Amino acid sequence: MNILLATVFDYPHAGGLSTHVTTLKAGLEARGHRVDVVSFSDVPRSMQMMLAKGPSFLLNKVSKGTGILWSHAVRQRLLSRLIADKAASGRYDVINAQEVFATLAALPSGIPTVTTVHGYMTYEAISRGAVVEGSRQAQHLLEKEIEAYTKTRKIITVDQRIKEYVREKAGVEATAIRNFIDVDRFKPEKANRLAYRKKHGLPEDAAVIFVPRRLTKKNGVIYPALALPHVLEKYPNAMLIYAGMGEAYDELKSLIEQQGLSEKAKLLGAIPHETMTEYYALSDIVLVPSVHSAGVEEATSISALEAMGSGSPLIASAVGGLKEIVNHRQDGLLVEEKNVDELAQAIIELLDHPEFGQQLAQAARRKIEDEYSHLSAAKKYEDIYRAALAP
Repeated sequence: MNILLATVFDYPHAGGLSTHVTTLKAGLEARGHRVDVVSFSDVPRSMQMMLAKGPSFLLNKVSKGTGILWSHAVRQRLLSRLIADKAASGRYDVINAQEVFATLAALPSGIPTVTTVHGYMTYEAISRGAVVEGSRQAQHLLEKEIEAYTKTRKIITVDQRIKEYVREKAGVEATAIRNFIDVDRFKPEKANRLAYRKKHGLPEDAAVIFVPRRLTKKNGVIYPALALPHVLEKYPNAMLIYAGMGEAYDELKSLIEQQGLSEKAKLLGAIPHETMTEYYALSDIVLVPSVHSAGVEEATSISALEAMGSGSPLIASAVGGLKEIVNHRQDGLLVEEKNVDELAQAIIELLDHPEFGQQLAQAARRKIEDEYSHLSAAKKYEDIYRAALAP
């Protein structure tokens, strides 16, 4: 098949959706398909600023949420033009849209469209403060979700909870295919641990705790910083490292400074995805401390899957899709969300007993190879595409 993956966001960018697209593309191509990507990055930069990003910023100053509606509408319109140009070639059999507005951009092309739902669009916008709960803007976003879900040919969700969400909001039955990783890229590299620490300027003897998370409220990024002082009481060589950006950056930076942890907690900002393997390899523990926020919960976290594939023991909150992928004390540790003491004690336990951490990491790697390979996931996507093409 000739497949077009479509997104109204930039591609590539630092984030789970972009990672998903890259990994799915690799899996489909390994199965012999031709795959192209069309994204907002294909729009000339000057047009992006003039039509979408600039006006969105100004409109939000007037009324919160108005800017995001404007931006999404413009992105949809511009992406629709790009897709129409590609459709004119007659090359593509199916479009796999990666979010609501990419679906709405693809439908006019007449090419059969499958939609992947990565989250709860309206409620995630509320959670991060982009729109106000109960507002006209929030209602408009939800209406667009329902329109996309009812008009697309097939829907794929990345976990069971999002499948239930689509059924509840739109009355449409989706197929849940959990997220996946490139098992050949994200694999244990602990032999390079010290070399990577030297490369990135980290002490050889530090107990490195890694948080590979976008800095947003639902990712619970403040809780590792709150737990760190308890860990430092027993392990003064502990270091907390964040890789990611987001609207919670300033809050997290202030919290770190207020606690006097600036030498012990580092905010690296957005890290290129190809470099993430090095940080997983140099880390002693990986944290995915997600929380419920405005009705939103973690899906099948790609960060958690990458950690589990990379040989570092994982501690995750017992929420959402994380409960689906982690078996407590078998291939990772689950802790109660927002429970700072429990999180600190879990970190200390793994630092006290590194051999137990390695047992968890080895079991996690086996699970990733068996259940979360990009190659097996690509076969499932292929089956959905073929079903969408059936008369």
